[in-house]
Amino acid sequence: METIQQLKANVAIILPENGLEEKLEQAAKENRKLVIKLGFDPTAPDLHLGHAVVLKKLRQFQDLGHQVVILVGSFTARIGDPTGKNKSRQPLSAGAVQQNAATYLEQLSRIIDTDKAEIVFNDAWLSGLSFAEAIQLLSHVTLAQLMHRNDFNKRFTENTPIAMHELVYPILQGFDSVHIKADIEMGGTDQLFNCTMGRQLQEHFGMNPQIVICMPLLKGLDGKEKMSKSLNNTIGLTDEPNEMFGKTMSIPDSLIEEFLDLATDFSAAKKQTMLEQLAQGENPMNIKKMIAQNIISQYHDTVAAQAADDFFSAQFQSKNIAEKVFEPVALDTMDSDNNMISLIDLCLHLKPGQSRSAIKRLIESDAVQINDQKMTDFQNRIPLEKGTKIKIGKRDLYELQ
Repeated sequence: METIQQLKANVAIILPENGLEEKLEQAAKENRKLVIKLGFDPTAPDLHLGHAVVLKKLRQFQDLGHQVVILVGSFTARIGDPTGKNKSRQPLSAGAVQQNAATYLEQLSRIIDTDKAEIVFNDAWLSGLSFAEAIQLLSHVTLAQLMHRNDFNKRFTENTPIAMHELVYPILQGFDSVHIKADIEMGGTDQLFNCTMGRQLQEHFGMNPQIVICMPLLKGLDGKEKMSKSLNNTIGLTDEPNEMFGKTMSIPDSLIEEFLDLATDFSAAKKQTMLEQLAQGENPMNIKKMIAQNIISQYHDTVAAQAADDFFSAQFQSKNIAEKVFEPVALDTMDSDNNMISLIDLCLHLKPGQSRSAIKRLIESDAVQINDQKMTDFQNRIPLEKGTKIKIGKRDLYELQ
């Protein structure tokens, strides 16, 4: 009973509801391991805390002795899974797929035991299907069934194009489950439809259908959308400790409970205590610091976590300028007029991604300092001298060298 409760912790959906108990009983009777499938298309080279939610659950099954199968969509990534938004995702080249897959697999070892996991690539069987075999596979699914997928239905209603290859994608993912004889398929809640396709196709092929376990989607740093590389709102598993700490501290207070549940490995009792402290008036910043330290400890170590905490305190909380770390900027990279530059041009050089109007607003709102002096006139002429310290906004610190 305790094992079941642990496996169900934080799970958003189990389909069917009693499926997990039945699969575990079946495996015990047959004296075999369950085959737990997690598929991913290597569409971006980095994993983040959102991926880790599913991977941690996968590790729980692995620790219980079950067989984890990591299915790399080396074929399906070249087709392009629908994004869940109102447009299709662009297919990848074979070279990009291979490069991203290699990076993914290295990062998986931060959470699961890759030595004990089976790694398979679906081009091994999908690329060998004849056209007749592919048509036969498609015949097992109706268009009406595919239109139950929310994003397909929405795009159809809004007269937004749906390419034929997008309709084929869930069927191919389902056929992967047939090929590897999956007992359980895992994913985020956005993968529910695709995972249930595996159940349907397994039944067509006379197999005992897999159950589906979907984990919640961790929100990103914006506190609105799911954590996604394309939205630039992620904390990457390979981020440096200081970056991890700073990003975690930037999450809105409304995400504290979600990050505690899905991103930390605190005990249930510890999480409850922290939430009670928050409800009793504890400064949310202190809770976020504990979360940040825990996250860094998981993907680096406790020494790095403490060092990142110390760096954050000195860099962003201390008023002692001597404690802060300034990014060096070479003078010979800057255009000047007799070693002088306007304040707005200096800021634009240091932050090239910002617009001129945005920089002007920063200056006029007292957010720019030169040698600890606030500068409010964007037309000010600044001498370019070694050792000049510039602060833009709350966090961006530079020193001319």
